[in-house]
Amino acid sequence: MSPVNKQLTAKGAATRQRIVEGAAQEIRERGVAVTTLDDIRARTGTSKSQLFHYFPGGKEDLLLEVARYEADQVIAAQQPQLGGLTSWAAWRRWRDTVVSHYTERGQHCPLNVLISQLGRATPGAQKVVGEMLEQWRREIAAGIRHLQAAGEVAADTDAERTAAALLAGIQGGVVVMLSTGRIDHLEAALDVGIENLRASGNR
Repeated sequence: MSPVNKQLTAKGAATRQRIVEGAAQEIRERGVAVTTLDDIRARTGTSKSQLFHYFPGGKEDLLLEVARYEADQVIAAQQPQLGGLTSWAAWRRWRDTVVSHYTERGQHCPLNVLISQLGRATPGAQKVVGEMLEQWRREIAAGIRHLQAAGEVAADTDAERTAAALLAGIQGGVVVMLSTGRIDHLEAALDVGIENLRASGNR
């Protein structure tokens, strides 16, 4: 947490969060390249002095906070299912949650904003994206290891590498959905990945 955040009153923290959420919505709808601070001020009803009080570095500071906010949204949308991958039924619930989330959010999903826009905007935002992906991979890997301990997945399966492959498949499926409107590639990435894991336990 930055020194500025530590000094905020409850009202100030709420105002700052409102700016971040408004900026995130503006960027989802219009794109980071064309969204200006004036656009964000108009959307959030914020004066220029207010905005620079909370984000002294201007747009770069704000984009970093938007990246953090969107990264939290990506993980939160999958919980509690993502954190409880302890049975095949739980994996199925997680799979359905992911598919439902991206079907509903479409072009305005936080993952699209993070991967295709914010991650390229600043080094700080790129780091946030990397940390989010690492957390996501760790959660999946933990689920794989749980099933390995239960004898449901082959003991020689590399949990970290398999989790990374499944995560890459999800990202690819989301990109296809964003480009074509079709969700079946995302469904296939999840279904085949989970089926391969399950089959490994029967070897």
